[in-house]
Amino acid sequence: MKKIGIIGAMDLEVDALKKEMQVSNIVKRASMEFYEGTLNDTNVVIVKSGIGKVNAALCAQILIDIFEVTHIINTGVAGSLNADLDIGDILVSTDAVHHDMNVTIFGYQLGEVPQMGLREFPADAHMIEVAMETCKEVNPDITVRSGRVASGDQFISDKATKQFIIENFKGDCAEMEGASIAHAAYLNGIPFVIIRAISDKADDSAEMDYPTFEKAAAKHSAKLVAHMICKL
Repeated sequence: MKKIGIIGAMDLEVDALKKEMQVSNIVKRASMEFYEGTLNDTNVVIVKSGIGKVNAALCAQILIDIFEVTHIINTGVAGSLNADLDIGDILVSTDAVHHDMNVTIFGYQLGEVPQMGLREFPADAHMIEVAMETCKEVNPDITVRSGRVASGDQFISDKATKQFIIENFKGDCAEMEGASIAHAAYLNGIPFVIIRAISDKADDSAEMDYPTFEKAAAKHSAKLVAHMICKL
């Protein structure tokens, strides 16, 4: 029986989903509250991980070990690295990479975690397909694209850093959790996908755009997640 773990970094990324679900149990682990129950007749565990890669990885591992989830969806907002992705659009991950990992001195690619054998963590093909199709159904006025999520423990808000990530990682959006969740899911053999609504352009305007658009962006992402889970 499928059980889907849904992770958001902030309250605004999971509150709408928690309001719609039928909660049967709330479990506290690592200062996180895991809401267990059903959403659209699907078994789910919904949790706010907190911001950053360590929080996200811990959260994913708890979902796998304690709740035995069969799939993981990471929902939230991100800054655009792709000129074709505007504020309000949605990106569905093809894969995810750590843009702040650098062990090149030992011969690894920039962004490659040593001894992993790969740099990008691939999302599940079926989950990508379902997310893309569902988004077109429930958010018909929003552009949805698939692409690469670039993650690091920093909010990208200057053109130089944005350009560095584009040139070295070919990322389509930048945020602070996705690659760690992808990393944990990959090591455990759990299918995953990352859903990101674009809240800013990850440049010198990001500091102003993010607070203005984050709520609307998170709402669109959550709407997609709520409708896609029953199709997995």
